[in-house]
Amino acid sequence: MELHNILDIVAEHNLWLFVLSMIGAFGPTSPRNPTPDLCIQRPRTTYGVSKVHTELMGEYYYYQHGLDFWCLRYPGIISADSQPGGGTTDYAVQIFHDAMKNGKFEYNLRAGKRLPMMYTDNCLRATLEVMEAPAEALSPRTYNVNTMSFMPQELAQELLKHMPEFQNTYNMDAVRQAIADSWPMNSHDSNAQKDRWWKHDFDLPELVTTMLNLHGSDTRVAQAN
Repeated sequence: MELHNILDIVAEHNLWLFVLSMIGAFGPTSPRNPTPDLCIQRPRTTYGVSKVHTELMGEYYYYQHGLDFWCLRYPGIISADSQPGGGTTDYAVQIFHDAMKNGKFEYNLRAGKRLPMMYTDNCLRATLEVMEAPAEALSPRTYNVNTMSFMPQELAQELLKHMPEFQNTYNMDAVRQAIADSWPMNSHDSNAQKDRWWKHDFDLPELVTTMLNLHGSDTRVAQAN
């Protein structure tokens, strides 16, 4: 009901509405590598169902009431400024805390489980750029955005380049693994790039170096030449 009230108020006062969505809006029957903007979704979590509901209601109000509605679907967001909250992609944040604290980390996903990820600065940039883009340049109401896609074992390998003593172990959590298996391996953001408001500029090696440096590891991280 809160969503519907917000949509009614925004439409009544001729405002615009930007909504955050996530890869959790997709489900196990969605194309997974890559996952396009428009495809079957059918998520199997309450979180995902609520995201799909929001996306569809926003688009309904756009087509029926002329609401200026925009939505971005983000991958897992990696930030050095926040504490991980136990989500499915939060291992990619927790690993840096544990690496600097005790030099080891236990993954709760399979080593080969690929998921799309994005560094927080790119998340903010994508949000600002879609808000600032001319309306006529934007085609869909809901876009995927992405910067990289990696597996736990690839993240571990990159960390080992900076911290050769770093120890990796795996203890799969069945619930998180089932959720991860229903999500995209790589979200396709070609529409955002085609409409010329979004472009990738960050990769896994840069992510690891940035995160380790921000966690105060100047003495342990190999400096770029």
